[in-house]
Amino acid sequence: MPLPDPAPRRHLHTRATEFRGYLREDGLWDIEGQLRDTKSYGFISSDRGEMPPGTPIHGMTVRLTLDEGMTIVAADVAMDDTPYGECRLAAPPVQGLVGRTIGKGWRKTINEVIGGTQGCTHMRELLFNMATAAYQTMWPWREHERRREGRPRAHPDVAPPHIGQCMTWAADSPVTQRVEPMFYRPRETGAR
Repeated sequence: MPLPDPAPRRHLHTRATEFRGYLREDGLWDIEGQLRDTKSYGFISSDRGEMPPGTPIHGMTVRLTLDEGMTIVAADVAMDDTPYGECRLAAPPVQGLVGRTIGKGWRKTINEVIGGTQGCTHMRELLFNMATAAYQTMWPWREHERRREGRPRAHPDVAPPHIGQCMTWAADSPVTQRVEPMFYRPRETGAR
């Protein structure tokens, strides 16, 4: 269902983000995120000079390499386009994420390592969403392979991590009842 027609307007800014997940031949996982900001109009940058329409203001890529437990074993950063040369100084602190685990508290971890003036706002925003990209890469592939090989779940009594994380996967939702019935919990209707 599309959005309603907008009021008359002029396009000024585009932020494009893309995430890709890979299973490496060595059994590790690469999760890559890319962020690109452009303007639909030209302007003069104090550091870069003339910026024609569509010239990237921000252009950065992050690759996190994860083990099976979603622990970061390597972090690579490219900051090809930045508004100021000094912005590139935000790349090295990302190495502080190596050894950390993506999971509960991920945003807090990012803020501890590269929050505030320790890092780059746009890099943090990119990293926040890499957790979801990692999950969307790893968990469904593992489940696909498990089913293809006819193996049971390793811990059939433990709910998948997405249960309880959105309204569709609430413990009392029809989707949970249909797809993961052993983790379905009907909503209590209140005291009688």
